[in-house]
Amino acid sequence: MASFGQIIFWSMIALIIIVAGLIIFILAIAFSGSKTILVETPNKYPVGNIGNDVILDCKFNPLNSKGKEVTQIAIDWVKEGLNGVVYKYDNGVSQLQTQNPDFKDRAQLFPNAISSGNVSLLLRSVQLKDQGTYTCSVRTSSGKGDISVHLKMAAYSSPTFTLEPTANRTLKGVAKTWYPKPAVTWENYDGTVLNGSTSYTNNSAGIFTLALILTKVNSDDTYQCIIQNNLVTSVSHVTVTGNAIKDEHYLVISSATFLLPLKLIFLLYVPLWTLS
Repeated sequence: MASFGQIIFWSMIALIIIVAGLIIFILAIAFSGSKTILVETPNKYPVGNIGNDVILDCKFNPLNSKGKEVTQIAIDWVKEGLNGVVYKYDNGVSQLQTQNPDFKDRAQLFPNAISSGNVSLLLRSVQLKDQGTYTCSVRTSSGKGDISVHLKMAAYSSPTFTLEPTANRTLKGVAKTWYPKPAVTWENYDGTVLNGSTSYTNNSAGIFTLALILTKVNSDDTYQCIIQNNLVTSVSHVTVTGNAIKDEHYLVISSATFLLPLKLIFLLYVPLWTLS
């Protein structure tokens, strides 16, 4: 017959085993609820054009480990250093009670795309103050994850050109909105740098307008006007035929903090009309 002490001993062992099992069970539930899911962006360093709309891309896997669609999708977009949310979505609807006033009526998701994993943020009429780091956080029935997107702000526009058929045959251009202040280079089609001139004016917001001049242009020749700051490069091909001109414009968007070598521009350029 077991002694009283042995009964107490084995009772304590059993109690310890039961408590340990409960702890393991609780931890398993907790960790299963906080499983990390993949949240990603195809463009971590977008560049917004002041006064225009910009999309901050964010996507997640809408399927769970069994290949079924996740449920209970919640999305938070926040901006570093800013009180309140930029945008919040939960239980199938927008939750904007704590939205920062700066983003009222300017921020939105794409509701019909959320179930397929697209939780990208549209910002309307962006301004210089919108520059900063945004975090996209996603919570679903499968877990949670987040990704940061670093928005930089610029202003850019393609120049418009006219030809003055005087004795010097002067090619003039105007680029209405640029920020930060860019450098301008004129070249002929074989890459020889030409002596063009540029004058700058800027408004109270610091946005520059450029007046571009190239004199002594030849008929039936093509020129390149390159406008470039550390975020955007504009390349214009201007072909002079008699007293008429034909121009094409291309843009390179870069988050680099240095000027791109001009020889790389033509490996990277994007037709301007594809960015609308």
